Amino acid sequence: MIQKIKKYSTTNRLVFLGIVLGVLFGIFLPEMALKQQVIGQIFISFLKMLVVPLVFSSIYVSIMGLGNLQSLKNIGLNTIGLYLLTTALAVLTAITVMNIVPIGNEISVQGLEYLKASEVAPFSFDAMILSFIPTNIFHALAEGSMMQIIVFSALFAIASLHLKKERQLLMLDFFSAVTNAILIMAEWVIKMTPIGVFSLISYVIAEQGVDVIVGLWKYVVMVISVLLVHALVTLPAILGFFGRVNPFKYLSDVREASIMAFSTASSTATLPVSMRVVEEVGGVDKKNASFVLPLGATVSMDGTAAYLTIAVLYISHLAGVDLSFADQFLLGVTVVALSVGVAALPSASLVMMVVILNQLGLAVEYIALIIAVDRILDMARTSLNVTSDLVVVKIVDQLQKIKKQNV
Repeated sequence: MIQKIKKYSTTNRLVFLGIVLGVLFGIFLPEMALKQQVIGQIFISFLKMLVVPLVFSSIYVSIMGLGNLQSLKNIGLNTIGLYLLTTALAVLTAITVMNIVPIGNEISVQGLEYLKASEVAPFSFDAMILSFIPTNIFHALAEGSMMQIIVFSALFAIASLHLKKERQLLMLDFFSAVTNAILIMAEWVIKMTPIGVFSLISYVIAEQGVDVIVGLWKYVVMVISVLLVHALVTLPAILGFFGRVNPFKYLSDVREASIMAFSTASSTATLPVSMRVVEEVGGVDKKNASFVLPLGATVSMDGTAAYLTIAVLYISHLAGVDLSFADQFLLGVTVVALSVGVAALPSASLVMMVVILNQLGLAVEYIALIIAVDRILDMARTSLNVTSDLVVVKIVDQLQKIKKQNV
């Protein structure tokens, strides 16, 4: 264990160095930084290559390992309940801070247009539910539709529990081997992290430019501040209360996954790293990690929920609309509800923002004012999404261990 922690500590130091050098490279040599984007794309492609087989096999192995539907029900309720709790607290933090320190002076959007927002189809609850169910599992696997893959693999595993014992063992042994092989490949990709991070960060800085961030500095600072409060106060408090562990030591040990999420801006691309790290240095049982983390990569959106809440309140200030307590409460409930379901749809954040703005009667065109810094903030909110996953999986693991001790 100590050797593994040292290995990840060395990687973390190299990653931080990659971030610093990437920022400097992007600022002082932007043309070169833009041309080397392919290195970062190769790195992300390797990560994404692992995600679909890893999610399918790990969910299957996890449910088969539970052995019965009652155990699945217990761990499933704990997981969903904790994800809803952390998301709700993230939204509450965002609303509280935006009311204490309101930002955004009234401005007209006349002449502004954000075409992509107008292309988003109106939100439909029926469409959201149907999007969870794969009509063709091979198409879902090819497209990387995570929620559909999770639903099918869960049903496949439950059906396998009804097979004869020898066939259950055969299936479990096969998918366990697949999971282990994918995690070994993930370890190879992790060694590329410093170079991948350097490439990704330098490209983003070169593409976005520092001037864009400076122009919206109050908005950027507000989003980052709320995300940090949730990451450094709320989540550790939840982990300490429910998990009965030292939250800061644990989060420090598994920080590799959060750093990776920041650089890739993708929860699913980070999944192979998250699973490897929580098992090797976080002390989480593989069976629990295999169930909680793939689900979290799809439905856990603490960072996104907090970001959307701030963005909508910021836009309301720009529009000169004073949202009442009831409006803000409705905003909070809507964000929490949508964060679980809309994750299965393409352009999830955009869909959620359009839905909420329409619900509150705010002009969608205001998105054009804040989209310039969306890429930078996307990296930050994705890092928080993954940090929340790391916290929830540890709590679920601790609760399962306590339950076993009491039996």
